Amino acid sequence: MSSTIYDFSVKAANGETISLDQYKGKNIIIVNVASKCGFTPQYEGLEKVYQDGKDSDLIILGFPCNQFGKQEPGNDEEIQSFCQLNYGVSFPVFSKIDVNGENTHPLYAFLKSEQKGLLGSEAIKWNFTKFWVGKDGIPVKRYAPQDKPEAIWKEIQNS
Repeated sequence: MSSTIYDFSVKAANGETISLDQYKGKNIIIVNVASKCGFTPQYEGLEKVYQDGKDSDLIILGFPCNQFGKQEPGNDEEIQSFCQLNYGVSFPVFSKIDVNGENTHPLYAFLKSEQKGLLGSEAIKWNFTKFWVGKDGIPVKRYAPQDKPEAIWKEIQNS
């Protein structure tokens, strides 16, 4: 049984396996993203927060997911291109994953079990659900898609 996110590895968009233990000592915002969603403009806020916090103790990790309204239909290369061209995204956006169902990525299974959603449900309800993971690798809080990245960053800074 995993006790922190540092026990997990994820696949980068280029296929490389990345161990999350490289982010030890940082506050982490983990978010399931999509390029054709009403919340897609949050990429702008996420990038601004990343720029504000990257030199201190913040990293943002984006995980494309096509499970909600098929709003992330592209392949990994297309997703990377979209993020950079449209929003200047410079934080890591990984390979597409499932966040619900029988093929749920183990990282998301862990996040959901540690920070349940509305009414105690573990399921991710939509794109741009966010998790704040503390510097110790333990999930601190789960945020709804409509929660703005800037408000989450302010909460992290005030903690």
